[in-house]
Amino acid sequence: MTFPVVGMVGGGQLARMTHEAGIPLGIKFKLLSDTPQDSAAQVVSDVVIGDYRDLDTLRAFARGCDVITFDHEHVPTEHLRALEADGIPVRPGPDALVHAQDKGVMRAKLDEIGVPCPRHRIVSDPEDVAAFAAEGDGFPVVLKTVRGGYDGKGVWVVRSAADAEDPFRAGVPVLAEEKVDFARELAANVVRSPHGQAVAYPVVESQQVDGVCDTVIAPAPGISDELALRAEELALRIAKELGVVGHLAVELFETRDGRILVNELAMRPHNSGHWTQDGAITSQFANHVRAVLDLPLGDPRPRAKWTVMVNVLGGDYPDMYSAYLHCMARDPQLKIHMYGKDVKPGRKVGHVNTYGDDLDDVLDRARHAAAYLRGTITE
Repeated sequence: MTFPVVGMVGGGQLARMTHEAGIPLGIKFKLLSDTPQDSAAQVVSDVVIGDYRDLDTLRAFARGCDVITFDHEHVPTEHLRALEADGIPVRPGPDALVHAQDKGVMRAKLDEIGVPCPRHRIVSDPEDVAAFAAEGDGFPVVLKTVRGGYDGKGVWVVRSAADAEDPFRAGVPVLAEEKVDFARELAANVVRSPHGQAVAYPVVESQQVDGVCDTVIAPAPGISDELALRAEELALRIAKELGVVGHLAVELFETRDGRILVNELAMRPHNSGHWTQDGAITSQFANHVRAVLDLPLGDPRPRAKWTVMVNVLGGDYPDMYSAYLHCMARDPQLKIHMYGKDVKPGRKVGHVNTYGDDLDDVLDRARHAAAYLRGTITE
């Protein structure tokens, strides 16, 4: 029996963890990575070093792959169409992925299918930003470059037209959005296969620090059954309407008056789903592998009442391995996931997962471990 080869474009931690999920299934991975030092390139045996923006490189990489998938959304859309024209399955396909690549395209499509979003439009210059603000409740407003942003990059909160110069220097269209007065941020994670099977994970609360995901709590504390169901159904509908194959993360604002608004989409395993590695019967990574290969999807239900993920960010203490003794002795149930990255201040270098029946205890254990690994606490 010949097991399939999954071609993964991008060598970051998402590719590393997706590869890990495929190992028990005997799935082979081929990786297109920027450098041999990238997170996934350290663990995948078949690695091609090259530029994903070069079509010839992509075509050569795709030879021998049964399907192509991604750990980021940055491959040019026209290149993906060329791969499809060559007869290579691309999942998610370019017609779906463009909605995660281009925020302007995403907003237009979500408007078309009646998905609730913050007030928005494309703006042309700082004066147009001021006009957009005046059309609503005034400043502040949020500006986003339509392509290329992540983890708070490519996003500005501006309080006047004079503050709005920087986004236009990138030379790409700029999307203006109202600054939503939200109660908290949620995420609905779903996975969909080519023949339309889909599963939904519990809706989670995602807590951000300086535009970067810090803590994820699964399920979202205090969420009503009605709101959780509405968020899951919304994510499943978006996946179907956009033709997504694989994992889809729908980042949401929960407003103070009980509504949900779509903030962002990601069509790949996502930080808000890392808790599933240890907290769900089938992880987001395993289900993404199953989906792109059109295998039956696994059970997304949680294993414990509460699971908490906290990101480990780089600080001024690079020797994280020496912290294992304390963290593992203090909490034998702790799950540590490191990405093989050089430690740099503010960089995501790993995450921890904890689980249990008492949310305060689970939160304390996760935050203590992440802080100890970073070196911000020493006891």
